[in-house]
Amino acid sequence: MDLDQLVAGARDGTPRAVARLISLVEDGSPQLRELAAALAPHAGRARVVGLTGSPGVGKSTTTSALVTALRADDRRVGVLAVDPSSPFSGGALLGDRVRMGEHATDPGVFIRSMATRGHLGGLAAATPQALRVLDAAGCDVILVETVGVGQSEVEVVALADTTVVLLAPGMGDGVQAAKAGILEVGDVFVVNKADRDGADATVRELQHMVSLNRREVSGPSWRPPVVRTVAASGQGIDDLVGALDDHRAWMADHDRLTEGPRRRARAEIEAIALADLRARIRELAGAAALGELAERVVAGELDPYAAADEVVSSVRS
Repeated sequence: MDLDQLVAGARDGTPRAVARLISLVEDGSPQLRELAAALAPHAGRARVVGLTGSPGVGKSTTTSALVTALRADDRRVGVLAVDPSSPFSGGALLGDRVRMGEHATDPGVFIRSMATRGHLGGLAAATPQALRVLDAAGCDVILVETVGVGQSEVEVVALADTTVVLLAPGMGDGVQAAKAGILEVGDVFVVNKADRDGADATVRELQHMVSLNRREVSGPSWRPPVVRTVAASGQGIDDLVGALDDHRAWMADHDRLTEGPRRRARAEIEAIALADLRARIRELAGAAALGELAERVVAGELDPYAAADEVVSSVRS
């Protein structure tokens, strides 16, 4: 099928068409500009929910339980599960898709695993464009599950309308959460595996840290709730869905529904511009020229800033 047929098929909800469009995005197809233009009139309607947290907190299980709850409400759901890259094939390990097998035959759910391919921040470089594909395909809610992130790997906040941060008992106290920088990015906090010992203490510490972190900067601010769940059994998932809906309602009441789409657009424009600049630098400056500049820097004949100025000058000219 040509690109127009693929876009039409995706608009009709054909899984194969959606999958092929995302593959074009991941592979950096020469048709990306044409694809983006074709999708633009149909995107901008889906609600994007990001789920992040350390490895082992139950992100995949929680995502699967959320899909079940959202489908019970007859919402069409897309899932982008970002997996670590295989050190051998470079592809996604598909661990998330294995855990969501129960939704594989549901026509109202589209699940795609994406490899990070060395990209830092917990997401894949192609995630923003893949979001556009699922948005144009008619998904009401898109769940973006990051890899198991560590400190400061919170790129998902730039893409999500609502960011859910998952923690579990025995995986660090509130100070560790503050140190990891997740208190600033979480709109909803989830203490999963709440049937384990130490769950009450984790909830108390998290609530305390959230209250300390709250700042009234410009007008009213959202106070992130702390939700207890046992995702493996579905316990607390309805409360989580309620918290997500409450956050969206709060944003609507305070005229902030467009903040998420604007963040996504800014991040996407910047990423495309930087990729284009890198390509032009490689093309115009060339490996030999960069190597010569590097030699001069090492020899002390030139400082790195002056060398960079020469590269920029070659691109501008």
